[in-house]
Amino acid sequence: MSSLEARIGRHRQRYENNLRLVSGCIPYRLSKEEKDHSEKENCIEVLMVSSPNRDDLVFPKGGWEDDETVLEAASREALEEAGVKGTLNENLLGIWEFRSKSKQDICSLKGGCKGYMFALEVTEELETWPEQNNRYRKWLKIEDAFRLCRYEWMRMALKEFLRVMAEEEKSPSTPVPGVVADCQIMTSKCKAVPDVVADCQIMTSNCCAKPTNGQHHCMSPISPYPLGICLSRGCL
Repeated sequence: MSSLEARIGRHRQRYENNLRLVSGCIPYRLSKEEKDHSEKENCIEVLMVSSPNRDDLVFPKGGWEDDETVLEAASREALEEAGVKGTLNENLLGIWEFRSKSKQDICSLKGGCKGYMFALEVTEELETWPEQNNRYRKWLKIEDAFRLCRYEWMRMALKEFLRVMAEEEKSPSTPVPGVVADCQIMTSKCKAVPDVVADCQIMTSNCCAKPTNGQHHCMSPISPYPLGICLSRGCL
């Protein structure tokens, strides 16, 4: 059994505009078999975890609490849910709004969440971790991750992750430390919400993304729920 303990309860969790702030990440590594592959997408494996009492897969995510930064929350969730440590890219992949599946009253904002997602390069895999009795973890090729991922908003995060990885391969740059040292500043700019470890389901009438390249991409409705999922960039 792990000597670490997962945080429980929501008494420290952040909320904003009736939305629960959530932080998560996409843990990744280079495939041992294909490190010399010409296309980076085919070299990358991502780590996903099961939801409690379910077999479909998600990326580690959970409540952003009031005694930690959004980066610390993402790293903590990776450790608690997937049992991994690593280097967290401080550049935000994006922000998505969604509704907890257990709170599906479309006439209210109850259960609404806002998730901040990052990329985590895994450097250490623990043999035991806090939530291993409730979740299993699995390394997947990108194609399989898209197929097995439970939520559409997480697939959108995975697409953004691939775009960022492709850009970094073309023009590698040194990350600037401390970009997110002040998460409260980011909160005022970007509106956030804590954990949504519970089952979540997208709620949207339209979905619009605003990537860093400045182009807008809008998609058709993907769910009957009224709250739109919006990906915003440039918050950090």
